[in-house]
Amino acid sequence: MSDGALVRELLEQILLATARIERRIAPIHGAEDFLADDDGIDRLDATCMMLIAVGETLKKLDKITGGALLGRHPEVDWAGAKGMRDVISHHDFHIDAELVDGVCRDRLPGPIQAIRAMRDELHEPRS
Repeated sequence: MSDGALVRELLEQILLATARIERRIAPIHGAEDFLADDDGIDRLDATCMMLIAVGETLKKLDKITGGALLGRHPEVDWAGAKGMRDVISHHDFHIDAELVDGVCRDRLPGPIQAIRAMRDELHEPRS
């Protein structure tokens, strides 16, 4: 797989993961809903797994592009997006539902928009 194809694949993986996050949190109206019952806890767990996947994939994307691709969108807190993976991974059984809810609702839309723009830029024919 060429670097360009790999970059496109990684962008698509991120968009798939964020779509799963959006679907899973749709019935959640606040952090307390994540903790109210087993369904909420399952949604929290699944959402966290996708946030970990997004963070890890962003790290890989940044590495293979030498920081150039994410650097095209300085309006996004890429360090924070990548760092969320570490926050979740290293807190084991002490996941902060408020943090996850806030990230998904308030911080995720910007990176999603930037990732879509990157994908679209890479799919445009070169003149």
